[in-house]
Amino acid sequence: MSTQEVEKQDVGYETPPIADLLTLMLKNRRATGAYNEVWPRIIISDAATARDKTLLRRLGITHILNAADGPAHIHTGAEFYWDTHTEYHGIEAADSRLFSIAPFLQPAADFIHHALQGAGKLLVHCARGVSRSSTLVLAYLMIYEHLSITDAIAAVSAHRNILPNAGFLQQLRVLDTSLMQSRHASTLTVIN
Repeated sequence: MSTQEVEKQDVGYETPPIADLLTLMLKNRRATGAYNEVWPRIIISDAATARDKTLLRRLGITHILNAADGPAHIHTGAEFYWDTHTEYHGIEAADSRLFSIAPFLQPAADFIHHALQGAGKLLVHCARGVSRSSTLVLAYLMIYEHLSITDAIAAVSAHRNILPNAGFLQQLRVLDTSLMQSRHASTLTVIN
């Protein structure tokens, strides 16, 4: 556990409200491209980038996480990438504040973690690379890299404009609270 996490727990860390998270994402916005490396070996992109096999090869992509999979969205699938030697994982998520993305956060984080265990390089995409894909990357950073929701947003926003919808932000807030409580409980167990 990092010193920063212990300090947050000691001062009674509380997950910020959605309005504060939106403010964090909207400050210092700048032009971002179709794809951006937002964490070492994690690229968030739009659908056009995900369909450009030549570009994917040039970028060295070994794993693809499609946050908008399915016939009604961006239906690529493992068969689309058969000749690229990439590992594929698709999530059929709607970019709606009413969609429950929470059940997909852990499996997506596990896939990202698996991709990064070796020399992998991962592309996470949805339609525009703003809401669904960023939600999955934020969850990974919170679960595996032990960042708070604000630290995860700051890390990703430093490289790409992101804006998960309000429903996704609320689900990430619940995850943040759960992770912080769990880490606090395990710290207390170790201390006692």
